[in-house]
Amino acid sequence: MKDLKTRIAQAHSDFSKELHACINEQALEIVRIKYLGRQGILTDLMSGLSELNAEEKKVFGPLLNELKKNIQDGIMQAKAEFAHQQKEAEAAKKAHFDVTAQPFYPQGSLHPYTRITQEIEDIFISMGFAVADGPELETEFNNFTGLNIPADHPARDEADTFWLPGFTHLLRTHTSPVQIRTMQSQKPPLAIIVPGRTFRNEATDATHDFMFMQLEGIYIDKNISISNLRATINIFLKKLLGDTIELRFRPGFFPFVEPGIEVDALYSFDKNKPAKWLELMGAGMIHPNVLRHGGIDPEIYSGFAFGMGLTRLAMLKYNISDIRIMHSSNTKFLSQF
Repeated sequence: MKDLKTRIAQAHSDFSKELHACINEQALEIVRIKYLGRQGILTDLMSGLSELNAEEKKVFGPLLNELKKNIQDGIMQAKAEFAHQQKEAEAAKKAHFDVTAQPFYPQGSLHPYTRITQEIEDIFISMGFAVADGPELETEFNNFTGLNIPADHPARDEADTFWLPGFTHLLRTHTSPVQIRTMQSQKPPLAIIVPGRTFRNEATDATHDFMFMQLEGIYIDKNISISNLRATINIFLKKLLGDTIELRFRPGFFPFVEPGIEVDALYSFDKNKPAKWLELMGAGMIHPNVLRHGGIDPEIYSGFAFGMGLTRLAMLKYNISDIRIMHSSNTKFLSQF
């Protein structure tokens, strides 16, 4: 009985000291749990009442209730004081607010597509090319017929192309329609590049997507040969990917060029594995039929064209192994750029 009385007095004293030592609400919450929690000091003292007789309970019951009330009141007063201090601090902050200070906003970053497009444009502009643009909703003529793609070509199938009802318009499958638009509106010499979105009716996986970025380029003038094409591509890719990149030119077939070539780079996404040849672009001398459709006489002018996927180049330049992350809005991925 004497021991319980001593413990109650000690609890009063300890609580007062610990309450006075609290410097914030977090520290106050620790004290509250210590004394009023389910396994706290007050609960432990209350459990001792069961061992007392009726007369003893009449003595110690009020003492424990007084201790509980003292703890609860002390905590409530401390909470009110902390709230008052916080309110005063906020008022002082507002009173001394610097209207000339610049607010802090998290800094964004450019998407890999934007970065590589800007870099490619700078390279070609330094070589005398202009940047052109065209609509993503195209006519059948500009997207296929004008580019010497026959009516029975598999690229025209609904399985590969997003057609609008009536099959006269479609989401462009490449940026090449801008070739036709430029030739019809301007006279040679012509030197343009066309970065933009293109659409193919494809299933999405690590290396394919239904929408991807592409870049088209043409150069038309008198006495243009495939040597001019090779030199242009060689300068561009070495400037973009580094002088050490190893390139390979090989024959390729495309309806809108004759002759046609494909350009590969020796590369590995995993430095621990042997490098492999990776196709970067198709190119060639513009087919005479395409020049005619653009209103240019192939007996007087010649030219070359090239087309590449910006997605493939971005993956190569920034060592990205999965195409899907490019459109994921993953801020951790984007912040790297």
